[in-house]
Amino acid sequence: MSGAAPSGAPALELRNLCKRFGRTEILRGVTLSVNAGERVAIIGPNGAGKSTLFNLISGGMDPSAGEVLMHGERIGGRRPFEINRLGLARSFQVSNLFSNLSVFENLRCSALWSTGYRYAFWRRLTHARGANERTEDLLARLGLAHRRDTLASQLSYAEQRALELGITVAGGPRVVLLDEPTAGMSRSETTHFTGLIRQLTEGRTLPTVEHDMSVVFSLADRIAVLAQGELIAFGTPQDIRAHPAVQQAYLGARDTAQKTGAH
Repeated sequence: MSGAAPSGAPALELRNLCKRFGRTEILRGVTLSVNAGERVAIIGPNGAGKSTLFNLISGGMDPSAGEVLMHGERIGGRRPFEINRLGLARSFQVSNLFSNLSVFENLRCSALWSTGYRYAFWRRLTHARGANERTEDLLARLGLAHRRDTLASQLSYAEQRALELGITVAGGPRVVLLDEPTAGMSRSETTHFTGLIRQLTEGRTLPTVEHDMSVVFSLADRIAVLAQGELIAFGTPQDIRAHPAVQQAYLGARDTAQKTGAH
């Protein structure tokens, strides 16, 4: 175990982060600092390196160079479960649920570790009081109490995404990575889900990859823009809207496609 994190250390810090596959550079010297409790949206064209960045932070890949720190502690190169136990949780673009378990059981699986319960086959989970109480509270906050005993496989797509969000935060992480949380949702579902994200991640550090600009500009405190593996801008939503390089690399191209009907 390392020593205590330095006082005032950023919740998440990337220092000259690089990732190469052979001679192909995916990320090139990304440096980024996210404050505790801050919501940062990461945007950019397809192929900009956003998913690779999340994989490096969450332990799915090892960096080719550079460092990843969480609350002042180096986590780059650690295995995903080790990083999770330090207080980082991640959701994925595709829902990753226990399809043959109920909504309640899915949430409780995530809550058990954080409440100090240690599984043993001779213990009844009905005695895991702390985890059960946390699960019931999450069910209500997610609006899924009426689906408590429904199998996860029988939920609608939007309900599955809500359940996955609940699973991500049930363990009490300090840092939550959300990868395209509203992808595939209708406008009304997106609006509702954005409210859920805001509520359930209150007080947590939230880096999120998102393509829906209405979600990005309504949710984020700051926005980081990647293009061709480089960080080309990082600032408030107002700063990003007015940034010429962003308009050219991402926002402008998107507007042009919408006006011309291109996809």
